[in-house]
Amino acid sequence: MFLKLSYPQCIRSKVSICLPELLPFPHRRKMDEKQVKRRIVLVPVPAQGHVTPIMQLGKALHSKGFSITVIQTQYNRVSSSQDFSDFQFLTIPGTLTDSDLQSLGALRFLMKLNQICEASFKHCFGQLLQEQVSRDDIACVIYDEYMYFSAAAFKEFQLPSVIFSTTNATAFVCRSVLSKVNADKFLIDMKDPEVQNSLFPGLHPLRYKDLPTSAFGTLEDSISLYSEAVNTRTASAVIFNSASCLESSSLLRLQRELQVPVYPIGPLHIAASAPSSLLEEDRSCIEWLNKQEPTSVVYISLGSLGLMENKDMLEMARGLSNSNQPFLWVIRPGSVPGSEWTESLPEEFSKLVSERGYIVKWAPQMEVLRHPAVGGFWSHCGWNSTLESIGEGVPMICRPITGDQKVNARYLECVWRIGIRLEGELEKETVERVVKRLIVLGEEGADMRKRAIDLKEKLEASVRSGGSSCSSLDNFVNSLKTKNFMQQ
Repeated sequence: MFLKLSYPQCIRSKVSICLPELLPFPHRRKMDEKQVKRRIVLVPVPAQGHVTPIMQLGKALHSKGFSITVIQTQYNRVSSSQDFSDFQFLTIPGTLTDSDLQSLGALRFLMKLNQICEASFKHCFGQLLQEQVSRDDIACVIYDEYMYFSAAAFKEFQLPSVIFSTTNATAFVCRSVLSKVNADKFLIDMKDPEVQNSLFPGLHPLRYKDLPTSAFGTLEDSISLYSEAVNTRTASAVIFNSASCLESSSLLRLQRELQVPVYPIGPLHIAASAPSSLLEEDRSCIEWLNKQEPTSVVYISLGSLGLMENKDMLEMARGLSNSNQPFLWVIRPGSVPGSEWTESLPEEFSKLVSERGYIVKWAPQMEVLRHPAVGGFWSHCGWNSTLESIGEGVPMICRPITGDQKVNARYLECVWRIGIRLEGELEKETVERVVKRLIVLGEEGADMRKRAIDLKEKLEASVRSGGSSCSSLDNFVNSLKTKNFMQQ
């Protein structure tokens, strides 16, 4: 969930003040001039997988004529220089740092963030309201489901709020189910291999072990966090970065259960591309891809949080080398425990990679996936990566680590049938076999590639005029114009 980055040198005050980014904005230059555009306020989780889609959502809504304000924490801030010059950025003060993330773990970090930010956020939001000519100038506030502390402010100021889920609807359904389970009984069930592999009631085709439990905290913490995240409180709607062609049954289920409108408006990376990487991208890999044969390359990226042991890295390298396929491998700094980058890996690793591979610290993923040389994506199956891969018609090797990644991997393999799940210990023979199944031309790989292209076309159609996601976004925008939006 969270990117492991160094904490920026910014003010660490406990005083409840609102810190605007020091850039000129038209609404601040002309405070007495009536706003032409209504404003939407976004509240993102300070993590790469959450920042990316909410900024894309901001771009989509900006194109519909709204002004956008982003209220964010000091940790992992997005800058207006990242192609968001039309957005206003405000920062609420906080005391959480990268060291807090390391000591608390992702779940408790997020829970503590919600505990300490409510008062300062309310003050910050109150200052923003004072800048508006009228309270009606703010159309609504859209907050990430995991930034639930902010809901108290919207209730106090009597402003409409909307929840944005950066995962898919199926994962949201699973979190809702998990929020009601008995933790002790579930833990006992999960120790039984037979139960682990059995289907969970009412969630076909998901098994017990596919449910979005977290590897970064206890089950009790997961249940506690999910209970807060799925609580719609006074929200008037829920937005999903998904499309009905991918998960119509889960969307219909949530429409019945949540009792507020549900708007699937994705994939947002197709509808409103917005560069928001918190790490520097190495574009040299594009030059390397240009030299490779069409659909021959395995692209490997395990996300912004995943860690890998030296032995697993070495087995991967051996299997990839034995497959005789070229590979582009993203190895994020800090992703190898006890090492800044790859210096702790044995010399054999460097030799294996140098033969057929190319390593970068971070890649321009969208550009990589649409490159004709890429024939498959080995992924942790985060929802952004999953959507981006499907959106380019690229089949996947699925190696989920935590949370909703397990849900996505199951759907990729069993529902959409464009992925191969890689489970258990990593061994070079398994790696070699799965790469060949996906990349080397054969009936299985060709069929997956064809299904991936079919889904790509359906997703592209969904965001075009008249498509399901485009219509859903239009319906949401139109709903903001109604006087009873808060009562929906």
